[in-house]
Amino acid sequence: MEQTIGCALFLRLPRGLELTPAGKELLKHARSIMDAINSMADEMSDFASGVRGRIRIWANTSAVIQYLPHDLANFSNKNPNIGISLEEKMDEEIVAAINEGKADIGILTDNTSTPGIDKFFYRHDQLVVLVPKDHPLAFRSSIEFLETLDYDFVGLNQGSSLLRRLMDVSTALGRSIRIRIQVRSFDAACRMIRAGFGIGILPEGAIQSEIMDKKLNAVPLVDTWGRRTLWLGVKEGTMLQPETKKLLLHLSRESPLDSF
Repeated sequence: MEQTIGCALFLRLPRGLELTPAGKELLKHARSIMDAINSMADEMSDFASGVRGRIRIWANTSAVIQYLPHDLANFSNKNPNIGISLEEKMDEEIVAAINEGKADIGILTDNTSTPGIDKFFYRHDQLVVLVPKDHPLAFRSSIEFLETLDYDFVGLNQGSSLLRRLMDVSTALGRSIRIRIQVRSFDAACRMIRAGFGIGILPEGAIQSEIMDKKLNAVPLVDTWGRRTLWLGVKEGTMLQPETKKLLLHLSRESPLDSF
């Protein structure tokens, strides 16, 4: 292969083989080819089993936990011959996937930059301040974000649109958010809040089971930005496949899609 390509792919060292920069680049392309082959095999398998089209959705955690299980189940029951592939991703990854053609539909929050994407309304979600039952804020009927900045926070990892929003707002208020520990998921955040690491701000619909266990209280956040919009996104100017358009129409609540 090195002869055919005309450059070295491996460094032959006493301890074994090591990829050269060219070898690493070739490996990246080889993996892309294998991914494409596997995707093709999946699609052909779908046709063999009677599925007529597969829609690729990339969505953020809020949408995956709160709304998509119900909405996609309803769609699949009505359209059993349309396959759906769902991946849970960060908002920036979703934007890139739509623009690169890796996702047919994306679902992301309203504070994410979306160049090259047409957006349509999906749902609203309400943020709440989640605190342990014995916390000083536990018995408040509502709260402003500014008041929470006197306490330690359990935050989501870097790349989270929710963390970015909290940091942007705290900076605009001339304050900083005191993040004591960061975690990857809403479930992990709830566990850390319950353990006393701090308070958290999370979507109300994503933590209902945690609130019901009687160990945590959810206090409504009254700031206007606390009511977020989740958007459906597709690549700008794209002529959608009939199956994709059908699902987009199913998920959309308010937006006209006549242009598709």
